[in-house]
Amino acid sequence: MMIPEEILTSHMWVFYTLIPCLLIDGVARLPAPQNLSVQSTNMKHLLTWSPVTMAGEVIHYSVEYQGEYESLYVSHIWIPSSRCSPTEVPECDITDDITATVPYNLRVRASLGSQTSAWSTLKPPFNRNSTILTPPGMKVTKDGFHLVIKLEDLGPQFEFLVTYWKREPGAKEHVKIMRSRGIPVHLETMEPGAVYCVKAQTLVNAIGRYSTFSPTECVKVQEETLPLALALFAFIGFMLILVVVPLSIWKMGRLLQYSCCPAVVLPDTLDLAQPREQVCCPTMGAQSCGLTLPDWPAQCSWPLPRIGTASTSSSLF
Repeated sequence: MMIPEEILTSHMWVFYTLIPCLLIDGVARLPAPQNLSVQSTNMKHLLTWSPVTMAGEVIHYSVEYQGEYESLYVSHIWIPSSRCSPTEVPECDITDDITATVPYNLRVRASLGSQTSAWSTLKPPFNRNSTILTPPGMKVTKDGFHLVIKLEDLGPQFEFLVTYWKREPGAKEHVKIMRSRGIPVHLETMEPGAVYCVKAQTLVNAIGRYSTFSPTECVKVQEETLPLALALFAFIGFMLILVVVPLSIWKMGRLLQYSCCPAVVLPDTLDLAQPREQVCCPTMGAQSCGLTLPDWPAQCSWPLPRIGTASTSSSLF
């Protein structure tokens, strides 16, 4: 009995459709992840693949790798990725797994419960020297007459070649190699009124490669006239303070002394330290001349003048 060709074709299509779901060693096979690739920028490596979709199910993925030693000498040994075994997302950060500049074999497998897919292997193997290096982010400023640069911190493997120069005809470029921890670094002491420009590129010695240069940034230093004038005024003001303040303190001290503790001056007649005048006693003759008031004899008594009598006072002296 002949089977119609259309029926035979239909049965063959169903048979081939069910092949992926047949049990192989007692375990149903899931579709294997496809389109494996590595996106690597500035020594950060991300393995990606197309997700395996099952309606209403969460698919897990396992990632394994082989370094140069494993692939050459123990090819049956694969090392699970430190971050992605297992993972639910169709990507894996393999930066910590790639520790040498050699080819790495990478493979991914999907799993759902007891079901697993076949391994999908990255072709060709990945080598970190293919990473894309970008110019560093930088900020150029001036601190007084100091040229200062702050570079993006990309990690311990990175160094930066910083090129700077004074913008003028025939200017010589200066180059410094430095590491960045995200802190400002002094480059040069600048001349007043000049313009200085800076550019930088990334260097990774582990792979022996450089990035392109960053866009050039320039800063201009102010003329020195204004700072000198300010310094001159500050010096004059300081000298005036040194003179005026002590003088004011001395003057105030004198005023306080005269106000609170005035000096008492004795009359000349009561001041024993003053020279004494010679007087003569008329009743005793010339021998009494030269006597001073404290030695005045008792018999030389003058009648006391009446208060208000001008003639008596004038005749006494």
